[in-house]
Amino acid sequence: MLKHENTQSPEENWRILIVEDDERLAALTKDYLESNGLIVTVEGDGSRAIDRIKSEQPDLVVLDLMLPGEDGLAVCRIVRPHYKGPILMLTARTEDLDQVLGLEMGADDYVAKPVRPRVLLARIRALLRRVGDGVEEVEEEGSSSSRLTFGNLVVDSSMREAWLEGESIDLTSAEFDLLWLLSSNAGRVLTREEIFNQLRGIEYDGQDRSIDVRVSRIRPKVGDDPMNPKRIKTVRSKGYLFVKEL
Repeated sequence: MLKHENTQSPEENWRILIVEDDERLAALTKDYLESNGLIVTVEGDGSRAIDRIKSEQPDLVVLDLMLPGEDGLAVCRIVRPHYKGPILMLTARTEDLDQVLGLEMGADDYVAKPVRPRVLLARIRALLRRVGDGVEEVEEEGSSSSRLTFGNLVVDSSMREAWLEGESIDLTSAEFDLLWLLSSNAGRVLTREEIFNQLRGIEYDGQDRSIDVRVSRIRPKVGDDPMNPKRIKTVRSKGYLFVKEL
């Protein structure tokens, strides 16, 4: 039996939607998360999940890839323009392609199956706290200002929004976190290890491509040329550099 994880006090009122067609796994996960203070509902069909995510607007979605109706990738792609909360995708352990595709469709993070409940709970808490509080560690290390301006680009951590030429940029929660991390450290090369630890709270294994995928999605949104980036530069064998002045 799964035991109550009491290393942290339970958070109240966080609403989680689990989209998983394995009824036993969904029930076990639901019971564990609820025992740790979360409010959890379950949906086993991808097509119905799309409507529920749009209408219910849960605080976070745990989304399996293999679903009846629409699969997890399709669900993520369809709801992303209508849902700003974090999407945590469940992927097969060995399928790197699934993880990359999930991120490209707008997922914020992923957990490999078989899922360890304590790991899932930790990832959920980390995602929701970043959304609720902003990336506090970034502000401590970088600029103390909550709004940064780089020519025609403005990034605001208190509002968790960014604007290009005065137009709001459509960013997922995870994309904003990465953009803020890079921009608040403008002029300094951030290694993949630093970025990974800040954003996901775990050590970089040297193979995970999630940061690279996310950077490739952010570049065109902030007006950067993906083929010849000037704003967010790749520093070979090191990491990424956000350029202060173009």
